[in-house]
Amino acid sequence: MESGYPGPGYVESGWLNRAIFALPAAEGSHRRGLGVGPTAPLVMCGPAPVLGWAPQILPTASDDLAARVLDLYRRRDAALAAALRIGLETNEMAMRGGLTGERAKARGGMDQPNGMRQAALGAARLMAEPDGPRVAALAFDGWDMHANEGGATGQLATRLSGLDGAFEELELGLGEHWKNTAVLAVTEFGRTARVNGTGGSDHGTGGAAFLAGGAVNGGRVIADWPGLKTNRLYQGRDLAPTTDLRAVMKGLLADLFRLSPSALGDKIFPESASVQPMRDLLVG
Repeated sequence: MESGYPGPGYVESGWLNRAIFALPAAEGSHRRGLGVGPTAPLVMCGPAPVLGWAPQILPTASDDLAARVLDLYRRRDAALAAALRIGLETNEMAMRGGLTGERAKARGGMDQPNGMRQAALGAARLMAEPDGPRVAALAFDGWDMHANEGGATGQLATRLSGLDGAFEELELGLGEHWKNTAVLAVTEFGRTARVNGTGGSDHGTGGAAFLAGGAVNGGRVIADWPGLKTNRLYQGRDLAPTTDLRAVMKGLLADLFRLSPSALGDKIFPESASVQPMRDLLVG
């Protein structure tokens, strides 16, 4: 799901980073990605430069201390100096976007509603800056519910409320840019069609992907719905998969960034020429 390769294996880059790298050089500072969280998700790792931002945990260093450390790194370690310089520039961008003081402090992990909202707010504010990144990746944990999953209330409802709040923060934070934005929410596995003995569900095959944003041609469910009858379940236990997620991802990249079929089928999603981009996902 994150690597974009046809199967599992050791890789060092993700499909979203490779897509950013494939943008024309004229895109300038927009050829940077943004990874939100303590570490960049694999989908955002790769050859394109990536900014990192996470809700603040430690006290903010003074400008004098930052300048002294940067000078030390310049004299001793060029790689660390470059990384620190980018970090300081990102922090300055975040401050211009209002992510200071209490607003920048961590308010729960990224698997909790407050933390999900805060992470999305940070991404939106940084992307809304004139010289900010054009693409961001956020990873929300806590969806593996083998027990006590709940229904209208409980663990699942709590996580979904956080995801809904993250969408809201993106819309508010991006402002006028929201109309040109597409947000793709995907999961690496589905859940079983039946509850297990501990009030949860186990790993399944088919799942759902959500598209949101002002640029999205929404109000639809795109699927060849297989149904939940026993004889329609995959291996008698899971929702049957009907769509290759790479088709959705390719469709978005083709419409948003005008990336060519050859780039999508070879460099960004290797060995995927047979997977055609899904059309008409965006308005216009």
